[in-house]
Amino acid sequence: MTTDAESPPAASPPARWSQKEATRQRVIDAARDLFDTHGYQGTTIREIARHAGVAVGSVFTTFASKGEILSEVMATRLAALCAEIGRLSPHIHGSTADRLRTMFAVHFEFEARQTRLFLAHVAAAYDWTLTPGAQPYGRNAHFQEVIKATLARGVAQGDVRSDADPQEVVDLLMAAYAWTWRLVITESADVKAMIAVMDRQIGLVAGGFTPKS
Repeated sequence: MTTDAESPPAASPPARWSQKEATRQRVIDAARDLFDTHGYQGTTIREIARHAGVAVGSVFTTFASKGEILSEVMATRLAALCAEIGRLSPHIHGSTADRLRTMFAVHFEFEARQTRLFLAHVAAAYDWTLTPGAQPYGRNAHFQEVIKATLARGVAQGDVRSDADPQEVVDLLMAAYAWTWRLVITESADVKAMIAVMDRQIGLVAGGFTPKS
């Protein structure tokens, strides 16, 4: 007969929480490598679990879908990118178009460090099966607000029309940015080439929001 003294102590809540967080981090780390290697479609929950060394069921106790795992992976990267933009913003001068060019150039240079991972982030935006908790490309509210703040500053300084719809400009710029990344695949374009293309596209968009003389 086993006495209370001989019974193993139950895991304390902090210990269980620590184990869950450790599993969560292993899943995120494994997913980051797989998305950056195989892309969004080429990565499966089963592969993520295998590379993380955990059961498939353990993945689903933390994440509802592959899209949510990718969103978590990108959240950390986007936080670093937002911090970088925040540091640079006070030093970005010139016309509204030039400030937008600088901001997008920073984005190109940052995401080019892990191009396949970023393209997986874009691909997830077209996944019909995404769960509500997923945040693929296009749903980064912080970046949209930065663009809108830049446009508002442009209205104040007189080089952006007051009746220009900020959300339409945001949509156009973010669509152009994502589409420009195709050049990595179709033309093996480097960051400098993509920035040059985006610079021209920003000029075209700016032609629509600049006051007519």
